[in-house]
Amino acid sequence: MRSLKALFYRAPRAKSDPAPSRLKYRIQRWMLTPGIRMGLRYGLPVCVLAAAAGGYLASEERREIIAASFNELRAEVQNRPEFMVNVMAIDGAGRDLSTDIREIAALDFPISSFDLELSELRTLVIGLDPVKTADVRIRPGGILQIDVVERTPSVVWRSRDGLALLDETGAFVAELGSRDLHPDLPLVAGSGADGNVQEALQVVAAARPLKSRLRGLERVGERRWDLVLDRGQRILLPTEDPVLAVERVIAVSEVQDLLERDVAVVDMRLGLRPTVRMNDDAAESLWHIRDTGGQ
Repeated sequence: MRSLKALFYRAPRAKSDPAPSRLKYRIQRWMLTPGIRMGLRYGLPVCVLAAAAGGYLASEERREIIAASFNELRAEVQNRPEFMVNVMAIDGAGRDLSTDIREIAALDFPISSFDLELSELRTLVIGLDPVKTADVRIRPGGILQIDVVERTPSVVWRSRDGLALLDETGAFVAELGSRDLHPDLPLVAGSGADGNVQEALQVVAAARPLKSRLRGLERVGERRWDLVLDRGQRILLPTEDPVLAVERVIAVSEVQDLLERDVAVVDMRLGLRPTVRMNDDAAESLWHIRDTGGQ
């Protein structure tokens, strides 16, 4: 007969293994990945919000309402008094150039500063022939300020199209109706003269002692200059170092009155062998003297 203790005795249960299952272990390791944690913390809420916004904006009527509200708010901000430009000020330009700038700008004041493309306006201003540089900005008080530096005419260029003013770089400044409007500027002519204005100015500077007799410079063959004086005289300058050739002619003329004689051409194209050509009357007289034996 079994004892009472044995009757109520229960064998102890085996302790369960505290280690997680393989699947649970992999899930835990996957959740500890930085990218997954970042995605759950930030990515999931963003996706939920994006889905909600997409669902809300799926309606065309709602999109139109939002766009209209945004445009109204933007217009209200842009048209505030502190952002309005009421007047244009132009400094450094003459009356005619100022008129041209206002015409190409074609602005209807008052205008919001948000509607002004300053870089495009500056490009338009610089595109005008008389303008060398320009600066465009908005000054306090709603003033559109345009500062202009005009090109300074340095020579008068005679071409097939007429007379024009060029600056020291050969850039076009303006058309010229009459030579008398700028009698103080040297005259250049010939094909390619506009591309060699700097050299022409150097030659004119060297010929300063002949200024009262100087009529202009003519570009010959797009490679050299002829210095044109009154009485039909010409000094044919070489391709290389024309300034030195002019200085040599002036030095000889001061000593021997070369240019005061009946000389038509002084040819300096060959630096070692300069030649002189007399005018027709002087040459005829010389031949007559030779034929008569000086009698």
